[in-house]
Amino acid sequence: MAAATFEEALDRVLVHEGGYSNHPRDPGGPTNFGITIHDYRKYVKPDATTADMRAMPVAKAKVIYREKYWDALRCGALADGLDYAVFDYGVNSGVSRAAKVLQRLLSLPDDGRMTEAVVAAARVYETRDLIVKLCDERLAFLKRLKTWPVFGAGWGRRVAEVRAAALAMAAGARRDT
Repeated sequence: MAAATFEEALDRVLVHEGGYSNHPRDPGGPTNFGITIHDYRKYVKPDATTADMRAMPVAKAKVIYREKYWDALRCGALADGLDYAVFDYGVNSGVSRAAKVLQRLLSLPDDGRMTEAVVAAARVYETRDLIVKLCDERLAFLKRLKTWPVFGAGWGRRVAEVRAAALAMAAGARRDT
């Protein structure tokens, strides 16, 4: 996959993740650009405060997104479109969950690790079908969460937008930047 794919995928993720928030019903606590204070402490500053979160530059978020999500999910080895769908799923619901769902769709053991076997199986599966099924599974999971009544409208819109963009990417369409 082209290096530009990460940048495009990240730009799309950041549209959904937005800037600073600290919603009382969001278990992530203080968050900026979708990066939780826990992850900021792990990857950047062990003693980070809420003020540090508010001041976090987007460049720091990009480094975390690349390492924790894109690279961990081996998105750079996945087909265009599927890379974005898996990446966004991992950001929104966790790397392990995104990997496990992809593994199940590929009829592989679902241990949550993105191995070469997962990448190889994804390469022989019809990308568009895999994107649709992944997004369907993601939406079904989100609807089962107790916070669906609070965040469901936004999550549903996000999954629909990810599906549409991922399918366009799989068809060869690139966003003008």
